[in-house]
Amino acid sequence: MRSLLSGALCVASLFSMSCSAPAWQKVDRQAQLLGFERSTEEGSKFRHVVYTPARKPSGSRVHVYIDGDGVNWQWGRFVRADPTPGRALMLELMGLDRGNTLFVGRPCYFGLELDDTCGADYWTYARYSKKVVSSMVDVIARRTEQFSEVVLLGHSGGGALALLIAEQLPKVQAVVTVAGNIDTEAWTQYHGYTPLYGSLNPAKRNPLPASIRQLHLVGARDTNIPPSLTRAWIENQPAASLREIPDNTHMCCWQKDWSAVLQWIAAQKS
Repeated sequence: MRSLLSGALCVASLFSMSCSAPAWQKVDRQAQLLGFERSTEEGSKFRHVVYTPARKPSGSRVHVYIDGDGVNWQWGRFVRADPTPGRALMLELMGLDRGNTLFVGRPCYFGLELDDTCGADYWTYARYSKKVVSSMVDVIARRTEQFSEVVLLGHSGGGALALLIAEQLPKVQAVVTVAGNIDTEAWTQYHGYTPLYGSLNPAKRNPLPASIRQLHLVGARDTNIPPSLTRAWIENQPAASLREIPDNTHMCCWQKDWSAVLQWIAAQKS
């Protein structure tokens, strides 16, 4: 069914006289240009694409990058056959990071949408489900065994996952969200979307312990996840701070601020 839907979308694009390469191939090319290597890792339920730099790691801390939700719906009505974004913002930001880094793909993204365990629920209503979180926890725990400190960094829906994953990984020392979808219920209500049935909502979970430092970055010009959706939640979080960047939107222009974010991470001591 998913392959038929993909074909239908491709036929629909004939109206524009072209049918472009799959989004995951564009992301793969993006990763190659940044010097990253692709591998596939088995989680507790799903397979996950992992991108890592070719250089050998050193030190005790690793930064784990998690990307956003991608493109879940076509024209706001039809479920996309492949949710992979055409551009992975967190890959770009990881390219600016000279520390130990790891990009962990969400299940069913980056060319894995036809896996037997995948279905559209896992990039729509159940995109932050227990199964998704547990599978990502499994992969991250295995890929960070040699490190004693883990920092989770997530954009948009990846921010929601970073907070949910942090609950289950004892090594997590800090969480950074970029335009994070932290209160998913408030977000769906703000846009008039159908609630994310089957998903966990970070805003409804117990606060993370004070030992986990949190930095939440919001863009003043972000119309997808405006700063107001984050401010109310953060008041109840110990060891959490909010930074509003005046000119940034949901996707732009986080690169210019990334050196300051990396400095903040470096200043956090266990």
